[in-house]
Amino acid sequence: MVKIVVTGIGLVSALGGSLEDSWQNLIVGKSGIRLHQPFSELTPLPLGLIGKQPSELTRLTQMVVASALEDSGLVAPLADCAVVIGSSRSYQASWEMLARQMYSDAKNFPVSSLGNWLDTLPHINAIAAARQIGASGIVLAPMAACTTGIWSIAQAAMLIQTGQCQQAIAGAVEAPITPLTLAGFQQMGALAKTGAYPFDLQREGLVLGEGAAVFVLESAELAKQRQAKVYGEILGFGLTNDAYHSNSPEPEGKSAIAAIKQCLERSCLLPGDIDYIHAHGTATQLNDQMESMVIQRLFPEGVAVSSTKGSTGHTLGASGALGVAFSLMALKHQILPPCLGLQQPEFDLDIVTAARLSKIRQVLCLSFGFGGQNAAIALAR
Repeated sequence: MVKIVVTGIGLVSALGGSLEDSWQNLIVGKSGIRLHQPFSELTPLPLGLIGKQPSELTRLTQMVVASALEDSGLVAPLADCAVVIGSSRSYQASWEMLARQMYSDAKNFPVSSLGNWLDTLPHINAIAAARQIGASGIVLAPMAACTTGIWSIAQAAMLIQTGQCQQAIAGAVEAPITPLTLAGFQQMGALAKTGAYPFDLQREGLVLGEGAAVFVLESAELAKQRQAKVYGEILGFGLTNDAYHSNSPEPEGKSAIAAIKQCLERSCLLPGDIDYIHAHGTATQLNDQMESMVIQRLFPEGVAVSSTKGSTGHTLGASGALGVAFSLMALKHQILPPCLGLQQPEFDLDIVTAARLSKIRQVLCLSFGFGGQNAAIALAR
């Protein structure tokens, strides 16, 4: 079996403009969530904005791709590097702006105002990243709700495992703070009013955040040849779907359990081998309840658990990618990141409330998305 390692990470979040800044702010217990409202027609809400105004997808992607390449010591052009960059919302912000223009004056709306609308199709972000690094091989643009980030990394790993490439840049980018997204989640009753409190008895719902994380993946053999620094190894992953409901998880967590078991089996691990679980932990009633039950059912008592969404907000499709980045930093520094916002736990889990040193060898990162998407990925030092 081909060993796959991570040799570069690019990350930007509400916590900071780089991987290092975001990590340092995370472990000292800072939050990037603030009360904002960039849209005058909506009431202020806690949001995880990177800047003062909503970010632009193309710019976010360019930043993290450039950072990941620099971090890995690679220089473009990389003709044979696969690109697997996903987004659950993609260019929705651009389409909403276009719709506003069209409906404000439908009769006098000139066709020329459409501009180059082809540049805002859902998969174009991945193609733009391929152009950025001079890649002319495989380009994939996964869309799997909030599991998009782990899906992307898993697809890139499969490309390397099957010998279709030796290097891939993979991850997810999300700029989801748009009027329609906010209004939609608000109508569902899923948005928090004061902040994100994963696994807390008084949790209110999710806080939308912007963010992006991409990784340079390569075969361990190639990484060794070029003497690249290595963050960690991708041991295996599990991907399933509930086929149950459009937005509620299956109450007994059957296919979430199946995804985790699949991941552990492919990784040649037992539940007791996992030292830390980076939970999805959205701070919604249903997710945290289902996820806690699954962790309690599968893992020994005392396994460390945290969700970083109390610090970054919920970055939707990018959340699994951010989780993988923070998990790799936990492995590198042997520090468990805290679950910010937790005051009164509802569930009997060993939730990390303040960063602490710990012996960490294998970690599991989880994502669960609307439509019943489930993803788990195992990483090792």
